Amino acid sequence: MRFRLVRHFTLASLGMFCLVALTLIYFEQQQAAILRQVQDQQGSFFNDVQQTFAKRQDESARRDLLAIHESGNVNLARLFANALWTKDFAPFVAQARTIDAEQCRNLPDVGNGGSMSTTAPKKACFAKIGQRIMALPGFRELDAKVYESMRKSTVFKIKVFDLRGITVYSSEHAQIGEDKSSNAGWRSAALDGTPKSELTHRDTFSAFEGKVENRDLISSYLPVLEPGSSRVVGVFEVYSDVTPFLNRIEQTSSEIQLAAEVNQRKVAEAALENQAKVDATSDRKLGAVALLLALLFAGLLLIVRRAEKIIGRQEKEREHSHQQLAQSEKMASLGQMVAGVAHQLNTPLAFSQNNVLMVREALGGMDLPMKVAARMSMILKDVEGDKVTLKVSQLKANLDKLEGGAVDIAMLQEMLGDVLDGIGQMSEMVVNLRDFTRLDRAAVAHADLNKSLHTVAYIAKSVIPKSIELVEEYGDLPAIECNPSQLNQVFLNLINNAAQAINGAGRITVRTMTAGSKARIEVEDTGRGIPEDALPHIFELYFTTKPAGEGTGLGLAIAKDIVAQHGGEIKVTTRAGGGTTFIVTLPVAQQPLVKAA
Repeated sequence: MRFRLVRHFTLASLGMFCLVALTLIYFEQQQAAILRQVQDQQGSFFNDVQQTFAKRQDESARRDLLAIHESGNVNLARLFANALWTKDFAPFVAQARTIDAEQCRNLPDVGNGGSMSTTAPKKACFAKIGQRIMALPGFRELDAKVYESMRKSTVFKIKVFDLRGITVYSSEHAQIGEDKSSNAGWRSAALDGTPKSELTHRDTFSAFEGKVENRDLISSYLPVLEPGSSRVVGVFEVYSDVTPFLNRIEQTSSEIQLAAEVNQRKVAEAALENQAKVDATSDRKLGAVALLLALLFAGLLLIVRRAEKIIGRQEKEREHSHQQLAQSEKMASLGQMVAGVAHQLNTPLAFSQNNVLMVREALGGMDLPMKVAARMSMILKDVEGDKVTLKVSQLKANLDKLEGGAVDIAMLQEMLGDVLDGIGQMSEMVVNLRDFTRLDRAAVAHADLNKSLHTVAYIAKSVIPKSIELVEEYGDLPAIECNPSQLNQVFLNLINNAAQAINGAGRITVRTMTAGSKARIEVEDTGRGIPEDALPHIFELYFTTKPAGEGTGLGLAIAKDIVAQHGGEIKVTTRAGGGTTFIVTLPVAQQPLVKAA
């Protein structure tokens, strides 16, 4: 079967190019996806950074606002301490401390979901303490001073606690008398001397100006120190309105958020633009790679076409050389066969020629009797009666000649019979030669291998020595689709090789049998066998184990080639000194004969 180089190259290269193209496209898509992912991550990171910055800015602003107002409240507490505490609040707080609050504190609280809450009787008890505090002398004057001092300021409420935690004053009078001893802010200011502030939002709130709504307040618990010392003598709680400041902070945060969104959109647009550039670059790169691959394919295709032409030419030359080798081997076989056939034909031809010459000579002696018989026949035709008068005196001179030329007709017939037998032998030889070469039949036909092998054996007997017995053992075989002339050459070659492997007397056995769907032909000899080192090479071209000048090394190589063309195989088994068996297996039906690779 001819190897279609261009077809195989085209299929293989297109497959590989498609694989390369798909791989490049895959990696380009992966690269684009990674770029998009990186850009998305960068955009997300940039957005997170801006959001974190805005959040931290808002927290920082609120923290700074809290610190600033806490500092202002501390200063306010100091101002109160300097202006009002010693003269006004200290005496009033001292009076309030005389009111016993322990009886109210001893009242039980009630548990509510894991926490404790003040009961109504306890609240009422502390409310009565508040009423007694507001009934103390100087309360109204103190309250008026506080209102006058804080009016029109950002301070919405002021509370004053004694060191027991009792609210001794509040600008919201209803809260006077409350117990704040458990409040964390009060404890920080009263016990640790540390101000503590927090930012809260109130929907409604009671301020110096009256009720206010939706306000952000900073409440600060501030320790009041005794003038000239670090001793805590009371606690102020101051509520400052920071709503305008928080509004400005929120506005600033909104502006920062808006700017961040604008920047994020710009980043997204830049990412899309960069992605478009990358995609365009990838498309150009893929196009360039595709063009290069196409040019490479075209160049390689030209090279392969050129190579296929060279291979085709070499194949033709190889076929021609192979045909010449096969013809040479066939002619060598035919030379041996012709020598044997010539010997086979010489014997019947020689005695047939001799017998014909003897018959010819004998027929020469019958000329006179034939003439006498012819003359007698003419005389008898002219005689009307039953009697003829002969003049014997004229014939006496020829009687001796007639007696001396007598011919044995039976011997002549036997001699001619021998000639016919010789002609029969020669005719049989010609028929077998014709069957051997199959010159009068198609190249491929359904042939009876047993009959073909018998013909080959008949021809081989004229070539091999008489001391070698050729045994034919044929089994039942179906008609084989083959080229009989080529197979005859194979079998004749195997028989000749078997004969050459036998020194002196021996036996060659040709047997046939079926092996599944195949025909099996064996040529077995009792010769010397094939050397182990030569066995792997016996089917190689020009390899021979015969002495120089006696073997061409073509027979088995050509035989294997012919068998392979028929879709079969040839094997060999051998044993040193124990003979060799060549086994040929052929399919009964096959595809059209193929050319050997």
